[in-house]
Amino acid sequence: MDSFDKARELLYRFKGDAYLCGSGALDKIGPWVRQAGSRVALVRGTFAGSDAYVRRIRLALADAGVKRVVEVRGARPNAPCEDVLRIRDELARAEADAVVGFGGGSTIDAVKAALVLGAAGGRLDDYFGTNLVSQVLHRSGRSLPRYVAIQTVAGSAAHLTKYSNVTDLSTGQKKLIVDDAIVPPCPAFDYETTFSEPKALTADGAFDGMSHMLEVLYGAVGKPHYTLAAEIAQAGLPLILEHLSGVLNTPSDCRGREALALATDLGGYSIMIGGTNAAHLTSFSLVDVLPHGRACALMNPYYTVFFAQAIEGPLRHVGQVWRQTGLTTTDFQALAGRELGIAVAEAMLAFAREVGLPTRLADVEGFTPAHRDRALAAAKTPELRMKLQNMPIPLTAEMVDDYMGPVLYAATQGDLALVPTVTMDCRTS
Repeated sequence: MDSFDKARELLYRFKGDAYLCGSGALDKIGPWVRQAGSRVALVRGTFAGSDAYVRRIRLALADAGVKRVVEVRGARPNAPCEDVLRIRDELARAEADAVVGFGGGSTIDAVKAALVLGAAGGRLDDYFGTNLVSQVLHRSGRSLPRYVAIQTVAGSAAHLTKYSNVTDLSTGQKKLIVDDAIVPPCPAFDYETTFSEPKALTADGAFDGMSHMLEVLYGAVGKPHYTLAAEIAQAGLPLILEHLSGVLNTPSDCRGREALALATDLGGYSIMIGGTNAAHLTSFSLVDVLPHGRACALMNPYYTVFFAQAIEGPLRHVGQVWRQTGLTTTDFQALAGRELGIAVAEAMLAFAREVGLPTRLADVEGFTPAHRDRALAAAKTPELRMKLQNMPIPLTAEMVDDYMGPVLYAATQGDLALVPTVTMDCRTS
């Protein structure tokens, strides 16, 4: 079974028949939406080329006997709070049976949050954290409207997951709603919509999916989902490593586009069985200077060294994938501890450089020491506690400055040697 077949098998194991995906999926979208409702509100992205796809969706809905009661503009990048509130208000006036969201992760996440506010009431701040939506819905006896989430970008897998990332533009800080109640029940993804993605977005999305698989695998050591996390990573990572460069050089590469879509969907599977941790946590404070996937790509090598003592098994899995795809000749099986972490991190950084991504924060335009301070402050907040707890070596808010601070300094300088060594009992050396 090759990587493509293995990826498809895993995705079917994940979603079964409750997922409409693959090239040509938009041609089947009418009946897919009809199962959700006969009167729908369409929230649409406005990316370049989106008008042609939206026309196809409108025609498909009409052919399926679905009435489009309103059409709403989607969210800007990073799903600003203001866009969530606007979408909530427009959906409330529409009185639709179901909602169709068509766009990238920002639009899909913004609709998730808007549906929560519309059904459960309250403020956005009431739901940042884990399982807070379900608690309110349970107490009130309410439920969320049916949501058909149509993805257009190979990256976040927002159409498949329980996460809604929302950004406070006034502070430049991203926050997170995590709840099974917000998983879209009717996801769809036509891979053809990714063909016109800008190169930068393609790379960012690929590294977001890669980071999902890496971070979940790192945090799964000693947990029941470790074997599945490793199986997903071993199927998904090669699809990115072997095809990203080719897609960046030839955007119309159909097989390469399918590889990235399958891999990033597997990233979505990963974050439904486990959670991301350190690199994602830091990325939430860099939204004004780096796209999310790029921020995760930059930070993961440094956190790889930081956690190396606790994740030798995952690092050998990851290193072997890099070796099998011909991107390194390092014998990772012969290494251990910090030496193993540095070798894997160097391979990760080399791949990032190959596709044109920055590998140190000092090279990022607009990055300042204030971003480091913001990241450390955000890591201490209750809303993001789950990211500290998901780390291979869990930290508390009181440990953040002493442990994450040096990692951020190392990433600023671009020097893996500056990353501290940390053990499971959190004594650095």
